[in-house]
Amino acid sequence: MTETTPQPRKRILVVSAHPEPRSLNAALTAFAVEHLRAAGHEVRVSDLYAMKWKATVDADDFPEDAVDRRLNVMDVSERATLAGRLAPDVAAEQEKVRWSDAVILQFPLWWFGPPAILKGWIDRVFTAGFGYGPKVPPPYSGGALTGRRALVSVTAGARETSFAERGIHGRLADVLHPLQHGLFWFTGMAPLEPFAVYGSNDLPEERFAAARREYGRRLDGLFTDEPVPYRTLVGGDYDHDMRLLPGVEEPGTSGLDLHLRPRG
Repeated sequence: MTETTPQPRKRILVVSAHPEPRSLNAALTAFAVEHLRAAGHEVRVSDLYAMKWKATVDADDFPEDAVDRRLNVMDVSERATLAGRLAPDVAAEQEKVRWSDAVILQFPLWWFGPPAILKGWIDRVFTAGFGYGPKVPPPYSGGALTGRRALVSVTAGARETSFAERGIHGRLADVLHPLQHGLFWFTGMAPLEPFAVYGSNDLPEERFAAARREYGRRLDGLFTDEPVPYRTLVGGDYDHDMRLLPGVEEPGTSGLDLHLRPRG
């Protein structure tokens, strides 16, 4: 009998963003938590709607900053972050990200992006001095949060073919580029190919069962699957102005695929 080598115990943060606790997204969140814990991992959950998460960045996020000073969000967030003076809810979420070896975002695709509450979690949590800025390592090159894996698990009401190469909505990889490249890779996290459930407005039980099986496989590969092969900023592919050098891409490559390293 061949024995399988158990995976090392890891720490995973699941951030869930759907207002209905009986939704498909809630079911996928519960499945991920159960599946990962059954595999021996430690899991924390930030259920943003249940938390009544405040989605807007404003002066209340920086309670000890001078009230008569012009609110320059990048500058004040960096000062507050480095001094440990952020609003308590923001500081708590940053600690969860620091604690984690991987972050999973679970959400429905609304108007080709995440719900406002999740965008607000990103805006408030990934402050200067934490996720980006001159006080942390440079972006797109093993930045502030390097060493962590990241997975988007998304539901979409549309059919899968509409998010294909010639689909009317554009490729899902392009739709999710602001998260995959602009959030995860920018801050140093290694994003995996997204997991998606299409036709989610009317999902029969047999398709939900198939989705769970596929999601389980993706969760099993959270720390072993190859991440999206984005180019690094300091790897010699970009000039001083952050423009891709001519001729480094394979012939015929265009669009956002320019920022992927050739495979193989």
